[in-house]
Amino acid sequence: MELINNKYLINEQIGAGSFGIIYKGKNVRTLENVAIKVEPMKNNTKLLKNESTVYQYLTNTYGVPNVKWFGKDKHNYYMVINLLGESLQSIIERRGSLSLKSTLQYGLQILYLLKNIHDKGLIHRDVKPDNFLLGLNDKKNQLHIIDFGFCKSYIIDETTHIPLKKTHNIIGSLTYASINSHNCIELSRRDDLESLGYILIYSYFGDLPWKLESNNALIKKSKNDILNDTNIPEILHEFLKNVRSLEFEEKPNYSILMDMFKREINVK
Repeated sequence: MELINNKYLINEQIGAGSFGIIYKGKNVRTLENVAIKVEPMKNNTKLLKNESTVYQYLTNTYGVPNVKWFGKDKHNYYMVINLLGESLQSIIERRGSLSLKSTLQYGLQILYLLKNIHDKGLIHRDVKPDNFLLGLNDKKNQLHIIDFGFCKSYIIDETTHIPLKKTHNIIGSLTYASINSHNCIELSRRDDLESLGYILIYSYFGDLPWKLESNNALIKKSKNDILNDTNIPEILHEFLKNVRSLEFEEKPNYSILMDMFKREINVK
């Protein structure tokens, strides 16, 4: 076990982010349990420093952990944040699949989290079940959002949206990436929500037709074809069609999307 900043003890590994390893740790002075993300300096990416800056910008935003410390030694960068509980990915794997009601209840929470981040001028760009974790104790039913390694601003200043352009590669997870990401088109708010659509389908079925596929073209085709699948509940069809129809700079109508979910939840 290793002690960093003279007070945080690194214990067992509990996960891996987009570029770093996550460990459970403890503040030896207060005995508070924490999560510690470690990025080796030899990676030469400095993504953890950027992520800690995002977390600090989002301080006290609902559902976003707070950074307790960021620093480095001769070998690694370190970021210490609140310790959270089970991930949505783990919940789905444990249960096999979720009911439509549970799927939409989690979806409602994720929509709210994404809206909060978008309202701050940021897009997450790596929306997947691993990055949504339940809290602990009195927050054990509340989802939190983590892993801001790919996060960026979608506005240049208070009124100017970033321009639409081509990118060099796919951003985020192949499994949950939007079709725009597959086409190497600059991402915006609509793409976070499209990724949520794939999370909802995965939650409900416990699988995705392309989940084990690694070929970009085949995954993109499968995602394009998914709306032809009559087994998918109409509410998920409706959500996916809505977010795919959004223009690059268009602000999603979060209220309408949330109301769609709430209506469906209330009749279940």
